[in-house]
Amino acid sequence: MDEPALPEPEAPKYQPLPQASRRGIGLCLSGGGYRATLFHLGGLRRLNELGILARDDFRTVSSVSGGSIAAAHLGTALATRVAWPMPGPIPDEVWDREVRDPLRELTRHDIRTDAIAKRLWPWNWFRAPTAVETIAMTYEKRLTGLRLRQLPERPGFVLCATDMAFGVNWIFTRDRIGDYLAGYMKPEDFPLARAVAASACFPPVFNPLPMRVPPGTLKGGKAPAGPARDSALADLRLTDGGAYDNMGLEPVWKSHAVVLVSDAGGLFTAQGDTGLLWRIPRYQGIQEAQARGLRKRWLIASFITGTLQGTYWGVGSAVSRYGRQGGYSKGFAHEVIAEIRTDLDQFSDPEAAVLENHGYLLVDAALRCHMPSLATVDAPLRVPHPAWIPPGAEEPRVREALRGSDKRKLFGR
Repeated sequence: MDEPALPEPEAPKYQPLPQASRRGIGLCLSGGGYRATLFHLGGLRRLNELGILARDDFRTVSSVSGGSIAAAHLGTALATRVAWPMPGPIPDEVWDREVRDPLRELTRHDIRTDAIAKRLWPWNWFRAPTAVETIAMTYEKRLTGLRLRQLPERPGFVLCATDMAFGVNWIFTRDRIGDYLAGYMKPEDFPLARAVAASACFPPVFNPLPMRVPPGTLKGGKAPAGPARDSALADLRLTDGGAYDNMGLEPVWKSHAVVLVSDAGGLFTAQGDTGLLWRIPRYQGIQEAQARGLRKRWLIASFITGTLQGTYWGVGSAVSRYGRQGGYSKGFAHEVIAEIRTDLDQFSDPEAAVLENHGYLLVDAALRCHMPSLATVDAPLRVPHPAWIPPGAEEPRVREALRGSDKRKLFGR
């Protein structure tokens, strides 16, 4: 007879559990639109090749925004199309057919322009959620038709959004939906695609997604019961998970033995003043950059001091940062790859290839430098798109192919 599941230990509010009480590996997939989706796709491929995804202690995938697109697709593949769990890595041909190719096909399509355009139709002028509701239906058609309860038990998938009522991290899992202040509810028949839409409805492009649940449905929240709570939850709406935590750390950092972070978030670049319309978003951008910077500095400091075990790789980094050879140069990563737009417009084959290559190589370098014991398979490097990385293509040629990749186009590409 199977042993009964142990209850999840409760971590102190401001610190992780003691090392002896923490369990498993947690993987965090940041936000960043299709750029993040494709960057994480490359990283997931290498994690699979090294046998990490198949480890018994690979416990949780926590995701935000563009990371949730990749996570939902991986969860769907593991639940419906790949024999799982497996004793080792998913074979390359299965990975390509069931994981890489379908996700790449999604990113060939502009899914945001039509959603935004529908908001402009006269009969939708007073229907603020039109765009996000439209994109939720697009995800259900093109990404996943699963319900949350159909996600695999292992690893667990946690899709993160931001609760606009209480300003905290809201989670979607196969077992529950909610946050620690509002309370939690069972997923019942909640679509995974709708959870992705909530996690990735980045403002101001998309308005928050309405949950439409009676306040009494959410149980166990720490917000005091009464009229104030009921009023806050009467029209509960969720916005992009990156508004609260763009790296998806909240569900894992206190309770997991190892924390792996894949960060495709944008860099803050120097710009000259161009007037009031430039300054208004710039103010917000500075605040966001500070919040992300604090989380990153805290995370790295926790690794250095031994408070946490794990490693971090960021889209603006290079393989050389980890003392290894190959990959794209630091200048190219910082000036070109990290500047690729965070958008849900279509991505070209060169853009997708470079992002997938970069994520793949950074995962390998970060793990071999900081957590070599995690790999259960000594898999040779097999760069996904060798024609788009030196020596297959020199950086000037790749830079030219990615010219204009940082620019968003109003009516799509």
